[in-house]
Amino acid sequence: MVQNDELIRIIDLLNTSYEGEEAWHGPSLVEVLRGVTPEMAGKRITPNTHSVAELVFHMTSWRIFCVKKMQGDAEFDIKTPEKNFGSFQVIDDFEWEALQMELSLSQEELINELDKRDDDEFLEDIVPGRDYTYYDLLHGIINHDCYHSGQISLLKKALKYKGFDRNEESEDFGNRYGDGYDMDNY
Repeated sequence: MVQNDELIRIIDLLNTSYEGEEAWHGPSLVEVLRGVTPEMAGKRITPNTHSVAELVFHMTSWRIFCVKKMQGDAEFDIKTPEKNFGSFQVIDDFEWEALQMELSLSQEELINELDKRDDDEFLEDIVPGRDYTYYDLLHGIINHDCYHSGQISLLKKALKYKGFDRNEESEDFGNRYGDGYDMDNY
């Protein structure tokens, strides 16, 4: 019998943190990105912070890293800032839509690559060029999404407070989660 219980759980967690409606931690990444305008995506709240667009590029880069490594590309890496966070002067409608589409496609590609696996054994293999396993990398992607989803939620609140959501319906800034997320059972 093929043992792939852990792989099934990882795929479920990847999907839930990315676009699930029932994530235990709060809104999924897709939900958090809803309502972010191109103007908001390109703004930094301070010079030493990343923009939403840079964070989306960053999350996409790590999904691509994971896929490339699982496909056997030992040389692929994202060690430079441009490959890790991108470099954006201005984010227009087209650029913002493209960044979100690339994130979506990288998620799909990651899930498809995992679906090709027959069992959990590869999870204990060391990622080429790193000192951790695929198990650690995949759980890292899940945790990474949760971390950056929270970061983007805070950036959205700050940008809305500064008035960068003029094209969107303004939400109540005092909302506990800032995105209309309603969960009172903490």
